[in-house]
Amino acid sequence: MPKTKPSAAAVAGTADDIEASFYEALQRGDIDALMACWADEDEVFCVHPGGPRLVGATAIRAAFEQMFANGAIHATPAHVRRVESLASAVHNVLERIEVLTAEGPRHAFVLATNVYHKTAQGWRMVAHHASPGMVHAPDEADEIPQVLH
Repeated sequence: MPKTKPSAAAVAGTADDIEASFYEALQRGDIDALMACWADEDEVFCVHPGGPRLVGATAIRAAFEQMFANGAIHATPAHVRRVESLASAVHNVLERIEVLTAEGPRHAFVLATNVYHKTAQGWRMVAHHASPGMVHAPDEADEIPQVLH
């Protein structure tokens, strides 16, 4: 029997619920569950660490399928900062990633920005942008910098 896309009810709820579903799908290597988190819009985009901008569900799906060919992605949100409004939410996530090295499993950290919109199907991801990995969790700076860039 062919796999079917999870119903909207399976990933309905808040932006936090969609984010939890997204990371659970990464950890299981479940492409259908992962893609059910994305909005059905032409302009959704994803940027993997050091990679190009992938625009559209087809490009995003292909990239995640290629990544899942090497196994599930053991990424968990370690810390989330949220900016939310009635129909959109932006989450800045410190992801803790387990990577296998010659010395055994190690942890790395990635900063990701996940953007969600409230659509007719409920909350859905419209953007995921992840930074290159770091060995240590970055320090947080709550002060306003004197220079913009």
